[in-house]
Amino acid sequence: MKHDRFDRWLHGERDSLLNRVELRPQTEYEPSEEELRKIQAEHEYLREKIFQVEQNYKLRLFQRLYRVAALVFCVVFTSIMLITVSWLPKAGDPSNPANPDSNEVSARYIERGLQETGAVNIVTGMILDYRAFDTFGESNVLFVATITVMILLRSAPGQEEEDNQLHPGREDVILMKVAGLLVPVILIFGVYVILNGHLSPGGGFSGGTIIGAGLILYVNAFGFARIQRFFTERTYKTICFCALTFYCLAKSYSFFTGANHLESGIPLGTPGAILSSGLILPLNICVGLVVACTMYAFYALFRKGGF
Repeated sequence: MKHDRFDRWLHGERDSLLNRVELRPQTEYEPSEEELRKIQAEHEYLREKIFQVEQNYKLRLFQRLYRVAALVFCVVFTSIMLITVSWLPKAGDPSNPANPDSNEVSARYIERGLQETGAVNIVTGMILDYRAFDTFGESNVLFVATITVMILLRSAPGQEEEDNQLHPGREDVILMKVAGLLVPVILIFGVYVILNGHLSPGGGFSGGTIIGAGLILYVNAFGFARIQRFFTERTYKTICFCALTFYCLAKSYSFFTGANHLESGIPLGTPGAILSSGLILPLNICVGLVVACTMYAFYALFRKGGF
């Protein structure tokens, strides 16, 4: 049963019971003034006669102890935080961890980053090799956030046909002509930034953002009907699922071999060449795909509730 649900979700198939269950909109209940007075009288009766709040010694003792405990907790917590801050290294101290000369981690990145990762760009080597699982978690956060928004912003029944018009509003000839010229350039530049991330400033996050902006410009100029010819909900789910799965498997293998001092068999290539840095290039592509799809997905969901 769970496998069938996952398969339907992955292929973009709608739930057979969606919009077929009878639902009646509920109106908010607003009590009258007489009912409010009755509720207040019952509350006061319970407080005075049943619970005897004013004469209940144990309850009054508990309230006093609760206030004292809250005060003690705040004082102790504040003291611990102040003591912790007092032990932090002073700004400008040569032994400060921010100083590369005293920080073994940053020194390792700088001195052996090129040798161990094959990436000329030290930042890319750090986030996609040394800290690759952190980047994987960030990509998963984007994917889960998009799925959550997708659930919350489903289109109302009968609204999809109206939203899928070729031009949701008035045709803007200037926007269409400019978008026709700029969108290919934006997409190519985004691909360049992704593929060049291990050689110079760039990478999956920045390149994916550029591609996502190009898709948003395209849908603003030509409408959802045109973009749905090549980018649908099923396309988004397939791309993100495959990219995140490859990322997880690739880095799991890399970390397993590294932790056990085994040869991974993944060549680092020649530093400075496009086909170098081992797994960093394909991982950059995976991150770029997830970011690009997520950017467009958020825009589409907030604009019309679906793809």
